[in-house]
Amino acid sequence: MTLTKQQEEDKLTVMIEGRLDTTTAPQLEDLLKTSLDGITQLTLDFAQLVYVSSAGLRVILSAQKQMSKRGRMVIRNVQDTVREVFDVTGFMDILTVE
Repeated sequence: MTLTKQQEEDKLTVMIEGRLDTTTAPQLEDLLKTSLDGITQLTLDFAQLVYVSSAGLRVILSAQKQMSKRGRMVIRNVQDTVREVFDVTGFMDILTVE
C-alpha cells in the first residue's frame, strides 16, 4: 500500500493505493494519528484502492469518529469493489462518499 498526503491549511487529502487490510491498516492509522491536528476537512481518495478488509474499515470508522468532532470527512473516487464492501457493511449510510 502506498499513502500520499497533501495538506493545504486545514484541509488534508490522503490518497491510498493498493490494499487496505490487516497488514497495511496500521500504516494509515499511524499517518492519521500524526496528521489530524488542526485539520477540519479530511478527504480520503480511494481512486487507487482495490481492496478493503475489516481492519481497514475499522481505521476508516475511527477517522470518521475523530473528524465528526472537528470537521468533516469525505471519501472520493471509490471503486466498485470497495463500494460493494461499504454497501454490504452499512458504511455507505454513515460515511460521506462522493
